[in-house]
Amino acid sequence: MTEITRDQLRQACEQGDYARLLASIPYAQLIGVECSREGDGLLFRLPANKDNIGNPLLPAIHGGVIAGFMELAAAVHLLIATGAPSVPKIIDFSLDYLRAGQFRDTYARCQVWRQGRRVANVAITAWQGAETEPIATARAHFKIQESSKAGSP
Repeated sequence: MTEITRDQLRQACEQGDYARLLASIPYAQLIGVECSREGDGLLFRLPANKDNIGNPLLPAIHGGVIAGFMELAAAVHLLIATGAPSVPKIIDFSLDYLRAGQFRDTYARCQVWRQGRRVANVAITAWQGAETEPIATARAHFKIQESSKAGSP
């Protein structure tokens, strides 16, 4: 990921507009990730895009795109939640595919489970139709740098 400036992070949190923050991340632009504040949390959206199809017969979203979307969502969520001075570095990522990701919008929500000052654990759930019917769940461990809290997801 590209380095995010503290000013970009602060403005995104204050305004609740994460488009400029995501615009500084090339992979987010490539697959089309969007983020919005929903209540006290963040909601990530991967719009249906023909370039993200892995199996044209179903059609279904490529599993790597789903994994990349979920990992990116976790990193951005953690960046915003901790106000870290740099983008968290992935240590470990474990993903369970539960059903095919059909060719339609996909959503993700993250929950942070902190483990110490330098490592954080994030749970990610991705779904399409209903949040209660996920297409994938994942757990990610990140190395983080502490900073003053920029905003709370």
